[in-house]
Amino acid sequence: MDQSNRYANLALKEDELIADGRHVLCAYIMKPKAGYGYLETAAHFAAESSTGTNVEVSTTDDFTRGVDALVYEIDEANEVMKIAYPVDLFDRNIIDGRAMIASFLTLTIGNNQGMGDVEYAKMHDFWVPPAYLRLFDGPSTTIADLWRVLGRPVVDGGFIVGTIIKPKLGLRPKPFADACYEFWLGGDFIKNDEPQGNQVFAPLKETVQLVRDAMVRAQDETGMPKLFSWNITADDHHEMIARGEYILEAFGPNADHCAFLVDGYVAGPAAITTARRNFPRQYLHYHRAGHGAVTSPQSKRGYTSHVLAKMSRLQGASGIHVGTMG
Repeated sequence: MDQSNRYANLALKEDELIADGRHVLCAYIMKPKAGYGYLETAAHFAAESSTGTNVEVSTTDDFTRGVDALVYEIDEANEVMKIAYPVDLFDRNIIDGRAMIASFLTLTIGNNQGMGDVEYAKMHDFWVPPAYLRLFDGPSTTIADLWRVLGRPVVDGGFIVGTIIKPKLGLRPKPFADACYEFWLGGDFIKNDEPQGNQVFAPLKETVQLVRDAMVRAQDETGMPKLFSWNITADDHHEMIARGEYILEAFGPNADHCAFLVDGYVAGPAAITTARRNFPRQYLHYHRAGHGAVTSPQSKRGYTSHVLAKMSRLQGASGIHVGTMG
């Protein structure tokens, strides 16, 4: 069914939508499958992303049509499609009225990715109006807090020398802590690799205690503060909180020398928000393992690393691990 008349309005101008401030604007690279028109498919995409449905309904009214997502620009030659999503479509917390990335993803990167008339679609950018932007948590700590711990100026505090201890799996607590100590004699920052956690050969609590001791020794020897980013990613938010609380208690006066790594791709936005809200004083290190399925330039679906970086900031991440994002 051609939904172009309802879900497309090419007379809308981007600068007017921005000035109006009532829509989230998303730009996609989209290609229809053979035999489907570009505008028709784009409108179907917008419908599936908002108020549309594949069956006849009797409950649609003028208000429902007023919150349709609308295609406002297409460039078929370059496979560009732009959609305006009314802000009112997106879910809000019942406890505090805050906005959530989970709802943003549900609508803008949801069932539309697998529709039968879409060959591929990938979000390349998005824009959020200021009033809605302020409803997201945003970061509570930034690189300025790391510079502060390192005793540097909190503006332009300079390069932080960091590393990841390798191999990422297989080291028992003492060899791992020894490697940390050796690096810290000349470097600043060590992060857990994303699979590291509480393996049977490297129990988290034992590792934490030995790394804490290694940090104290390295600081005493060099006279310089050191930093460590701990992976607290878990399926269960209670587990994440338990890991974080244990680490901070173990490090005591050096608690602010610890950042928390959360894999926002595999554990999702809820894990990022859990860390952001329960540990607001820790630098929140967003990791995106599994990015090849979505953000890699080789992937034709999902969203780009640019979009991921924006979303991670809205969620409250202090920084994002880019790694091999290409």
